[in-house]
Amino acid sequence: AFVAFQDELMRSPGLYAVEEGEPETRKRSLRLVLEKKLAILERAIESNPSSVDLKLAKLKLCAEFWEPATLLKEWQKLIFLHPNNTALWQKYLLFCQSQFSTFSVSKIQSLYGKCLSTLSAVRDGSIVSHPELPGTEEAMFALFLQQCHFLRQAGHSEKAVSLFQAMVDFTFFKPDSVKGLPTKGQVEFFEPFWDSGEPRAGEKGARGWRAWMHQQEWGGWVAVGADDDDEEPEEEDQEIRDKALPRWQIWLAAERSRDHRHWRPWRPDKARKQTEEDCEDPERQVLFDDLGQSLIRLSSPDLQFQMMAAFLQFLGVPSGFSPPTPCLYLAMDENSIFDSELYDEKPLTFLDLSCSGVSCVGRMEPLGGRRWPRGPSREGEEFIRNVFHLALPLFAGRERSQLCVSWLRYEITKVVWCLHTKNKKRLKSQGKNCKKLAKNLLKEPDNRNSFCLWQQYAHLEWLLGNTEDARKVFEAALGTAGSRGLEDPELCELGLLYAALETELSPPVGGAAPARAVHVLSGLAERHPYGPCTGQVSAVHVLKARRAYEHALQDWLGERRGPDPGPPDRFSRLVSLAKCFMLFQYLTVGVDAAGRVYEQVFAGLRGSVSSEAAGLEGALEAVTLMHTSLLRFHGRVAAHPLAPLREALSEALRLYPGNQLLWRAYVQIQSKSHSASRTRRFFHAITRSTKLLEPWLFAIEAERMRKRLVDAVQRVDGREVHATLPETGLTHRIRALFESAVRSDHGSQCPLLWRMYLNFLVSLGNKERSKGVFYKALQNCPWAKALYMDAVEYFPDEMQEVMDLMTEKELRVRLPLEELELLLED
Repeated sequence: AFVAFQDELMRSPGLYAVEEGEPETRKRSLRLVLEKKLAILERAIESNPSSVDLKLAKLKLCAEFWEPATLLKEWQKLIFLHPNNTALWQKYLLFCQSQFSTFSVSKIQSLYGKCLSTLSAVRDGSIVSHPELPGTEEAMFALFLQQCHFLRQAGHSEKAVSLFQAMVDFTFFKPDSVKGLPTKGQVEFFEPFWDSGEPRAGEKGARGWRAWMHQQEWGGWVAVGADDDDEEPEEEDQEIRDKALPRWQIWLAAERSRDHRHWRPWRPDKARKQTEEDCEDPERQVLFDDLGQSLIRLSSPDLQFQMMAAFLQFLGVPSGFSPPTPCLYLAMDENSIFDSELYDEKPLTFLDLSCSGVSCVGRMEPLGGRRWPRGPSREGEEFIRNVFHLALPLFAGRERSQLCVSWLRYEITKVVWCLHTKNKKRLKSQGKNCKKLAKNLLKEPDNRNSFCLWQQYAHLEWLLGNTEDARKVFEAALGTAGSRGLEDPELCELGLLYAALETELSPPVGGAAPARAVHVLSGLAERHPYGPCTGQVSAVHVLKARRAYEHALQDWLGERRGPDPGPPDRFSRLVSLAKCFMLFQYLTVGVDAAGRVYEQVFAGLRGSVSSEAAGLEGALEAVTLMHTSLLRFHGRVAAHPLAPLREALSEALRLYPGNQLLWRAYVQIQSKSHSASRTRRFFHAITRSTKLLEPWLFAIEAERMRKRLVDAVQRVDGREVHATLPETGLTHRIRALFESAVRSDHGSQCPLLWRMYLNFLVSLGNKERSKGVFYKALQNCPWAKALYMDAVEYFPDEMQEVMDLMTEKELRVRLPLEELELLLED
């Protein structure tokens, strides 16, 4: 705390300020403060020689003074003394990963392997001197994910996908005969399977390690024959369409095309009598040495499911998985986090399809490029289908249902994409395929009563414009529920979506609320078997339903105060109950009544101390999101002041500064305000009170939106209008924000932030300063291939130098310049 207090002396006058001559003055003052901090820390370490936190603080501070080699030696000493400390490993990996002078992909890859194998030895008890610390398994999983995203961002997609494939077999298909061995022994037994040529997860005919081992022990009783009538693989989609384009443009398009098509590891196709010599690019083959050390044991069923969800999210399937915070900011590399079109159009029923700014494998789009990038190739689609077919039998109950929903949502995203791009031809075939999958999933005995799946299927019909068919699906599902009503969170969510869709179709403005919506929400509360809607719901039924909601909510909040923790799904029950009650009050009384329900839930939960803080926070966040969505919807359909929404969003963001949806809404609302000072004060307060990166990213986006607006006003009909608006002031503000953000804890190693900074400076036309920021970005994120590709686009004259850097640092270049020359000559 004393060390941190020294930073108060260095606080600049404000978040947005950069003064003339400030960098020099700042450097002198900084040096004095650093020396003072170091003296404090050295005295503290003398008194507490075993404190890892103090030693870490000293290393962080000495990065400003020492040479990288000296710093590395100190890090290695610390890791040697504390090989069981996962937080230390995470910081050490990050330090090595961001040292440009010593960085290479193979070095960092082997370092991840060393880290995970050492922690595995600690867990197995092989390192007797250091016991396993609490939370080691979760931290190892986070480090494994960090490694996969590191490889993806460096362009080595095949290695990242292979790591996930190997983990699927190592986790779910382990033979019983090796389960008692330590991790190292299990990995040794796994190597022959990996090298055997047996199909792996995502490949056709994959049966798993266990089945292969059984076959080896008992003889070749199973042989999977390849289909002779297989279609030819969709190879070379024409890479060079126009040779007249500049050389750098041709290279970027071809490199992105190969990234998009070649993310799966190359395996010889036995049906076509291929051998390993037939592979044109040896880098596409992944050897066991590339991944053996990184295989870890996951014993927790929850982590096993998270691993499968992470693999699907990595492939571009919206499985709802988000990496842990430190890993998330390292993995963020594209600006979809600012896309709010879907949310703006349908605040109550939008599908949140963004992946938190993390690209999926095979995508390396330019910043601000197409908002709806193409989906995987045909072979990629088949790979994803095979992963689902392999994964579904491994889980049961809620987890299996969640996987089915993810699969259907993945297909629905393609329908939404076709609707968004108005691609009618593709929409027809995509809609047909999606409906077929929904029906096949619902035919399975385990899924017949899955309200989550019925909900997705009905939503699909609604999106396709088949409103009557969608209503039939909703009502059939509600009809099977009997009198479960508000007890079943999945049923409530289904009823809520139905009511919300009806509300958006005919908003309750100046007249009666949509009868179907009120009928559905009343039916849930009254616990009668569901019957079809016959017209406006009577006042008596509305009153009964309101009382039922009030009692249910009071009962839930009363349970919280009792000694019994209650059933495991209690938080999801509260969320669905509160959301239904809020929409019901909005439709039958008004927007203020819905706000009072939110306040009641908030007051009932916020003050309580709970051992399940994460579940409680998640529930409050979901209810807050519903409240702000209702206010946004009401603002769209009725004349309503923005102040209540602005206050609600500000209050919500103080509590949940990492919620990207709330930030999107806040920035959108504030862009309509003429007074920027309130927004700036708010961002300044939030960035000082939290270490999260989202407030920085959205503060920058808010200023850039304002600048775009000013630019549009100043350049009407192609003529320059010399307005009194201080345009240059905005430019300096944005630059100051970027500078502060890249100095923050998480910001310095976030590829997205550096890409945005570089893009902004290039848009101003200042080439020299832009190049300076590019090289500064490489000092912090030397692994991010997207940065190098941006540099080729922004500085075409430096293309050869950038390519040489990529080769030196071992980033994956799929189309070397020599090959490009040959292709251009053909």
